Amino acid sequence: MKKTQLETLNLIAQVIYDKKGINILALDVRGLSSIADYILIAEGNVDRHVTAIAKTIVDELHERGINPVRVEGLQTGDWAVLDYAGIMVHLFMPGYRQKYSLEKLWSESKIVDLEIEVSKSILGQAHRN
Repeated sequence: MKKTQLETLNLIAQVIYDKKGINILALDVRGLSSIADYILIAEGNVDRHVTAIAKTIVDELHERGINPVRVEGLQTGDWAVLDYAGIMVHLFMPGYRQKYSLEKLWSESKIVDLEIEVSKSILGQAHRN
């Protein structure tokens, strides 16, 4: 089953939350950016955490038939970028997020109200759906 962009955006946010990612923010940049419709920004605690979150997103979405166009930054883990053709995911270590301040690039964008389930994890459930 093909998911809509908002469903995929919420799925990515859920994976980040389940992997203990923090400061999750999604921006609707339609009409403001030619590279994506949505930008999702979040943080991990350290480089290994950022890498683990990114790899889990790729794995969980792959199990649901959704594959990235491009993945960058898994070698260093300070800033990982996942391009899902319409959704760009930026995962940072805290200092890097402040340094690059991507939110300021799209200051005219709308914040997306994400639907994150806080009571249970979705990780590894693709085969049961």
